[in-house]
Amino acid sequence: MSEMPLFERLQGQRHDGEERVFRVAEVNRAVRLTLEDNWANVLIEGELSDVRRAKGHVYFSLNDEEDPAQLRGVMFASDVQRTKAPLENGARVRFRGKLSLYTARGQFQLIARSAKLAGEGDLGAQFGKLRAKLEGEGLLDPERRRPLPRLPRVVGVVTSRTGAALHDIIRVASQRCPVHILVADCRVQGEEAPRSIVSALELIQRVDNLDVVIVSRGGGSAEDLWAFNDEAVARAIAACRVPIVSGVGHEVDVTIGDLVADVRAATPSNAAEIVVPERDTLLRDVQSLERRLSQALDNRVGGLRLQLERQLRPLYGARGVLIPIQERLAGLHQRLMRLDPRSVLRRDQRELTALAARLRDAGRMPVRERRERLVALRFTLQGRGRPMVREARASYAELCAQLDALSPLRVLERGYAIALHTSTGRAVRSKSEVKQGDRLRVRVFDGEFGAKVESHE
Repeated sequence: MSEMPLFERLQGQRHDGEERVFRVAEVNRAVRLTLEDNWANVLIEGELSDVRRAKGHVYFSLNDEEDPAQLRGVMFASDVQRTKAPLENGARVRFRGKLSLYTARGQFQLIARSAKLAGEGDLGAQFGKLRAKLEGEGLLDPERRRPLPRLPRVVGVVTSRTGAALHDIIRVASQRCPVHILVADCRVQGEEAPRSIVSALELIQRVDNLDVVIVSRGGGSAEDLWAFNDEAVARAIAACRVPIVSGVGHEVDVTIGDLVADVRAATPSNAAEIVVPERDTLLRDVQSLERRLSQALDNRVGGLRLQLERQLRPLYGARGVLIPIQERLAGLHQRLMRLDPRSVLRRDQRELTALAARLRDAGRMPVRERRERLVALRFTLQGRGRPMVREARASYAELCAQLDALSPLRVLERGYAIALHTSTGRAVRSKSEVKQGDRLRVRVFDGEFGAKVESHE
């Protein structure tokens, strides 16, 4: 502050020696400048009276509660919009602003820039103390927060049945997706509010199929929201058996209940948006899952088809070995059929029939001679047929034994094995076709197994 009195500074402006006569406006402006220069940022607390509003501005008187003293004040509309303190008659308010003088009337006044309820500093200390206590117990640990159900069926709401918060929650939820909303009515402001909130929380948890709970109320001053800073309410929220969302006040409001809840919502409407999924979003998710499932099924089927082709590849190779054997077997079978005794007998029977016809035609030959010749021919035929049948049967058995010996399965049964390339399924015919570290599949009589080339000499 200046050491020179105000009027001495004003008088010092003249140098003719005559005493200066001031106009009222000059004195008022000088006083206003002095006040605003030296009291530009002052914190004043008192009780409001004579509160009136005009064009968004608030005019008031601030009264001292211990001594008979009063200070006029004003808060302009732009600052009024930012404050949360109730500027009403009888409210005890702490203002921050500057001292000034309304020069038109010479009225000493406070121009307030911000305001909050007196005692909020004490509430802040209580808030910090309780927060530190609960944090020390781990109730504010983010790791204990539970995820919310993706598609809740029953949503519990703990709030006042007559409050705007409940109507906002129901409106938003009904617009997003159909859910059952159960309301546990309680007080959300006043001395009885903490006990009422705890009772409502205990009641709503008796519902067996409850999925999630919203604890909510609309905006207000710090004192209006103080019930949600109560220790008993905080512990009841933390002990809730289902996930719980706290939607108390506006976005800038933070309560102890917000900190211990599983999820904090900015507003009651935001709580409903967080808890209740959007119908269109769910439909898009289902369609996306259907596409992913179909693609995964196609990929699985394609992979199994490729795996089957790889497993069948060695069988195709074995088929190439068996085809020549089958062709040779068919040729041997044809040869065997030509030596079949039944074919031989049928051929001989035809010859016998022809001979009998010729015998009948040869009338000059005595019947006895013809009969004897016929008997001789029959014996001859039987004598020739039996060795031929035995020979044919022996040849057939020998051919079957040769065919069985040539079968690759018979070779494997004697203890041999076939090594197959894992990648191509082709048989390994030379050691030059493999190198150390190659993976092979070894085919034996009763199955196959994997092998790895350890050395290559």
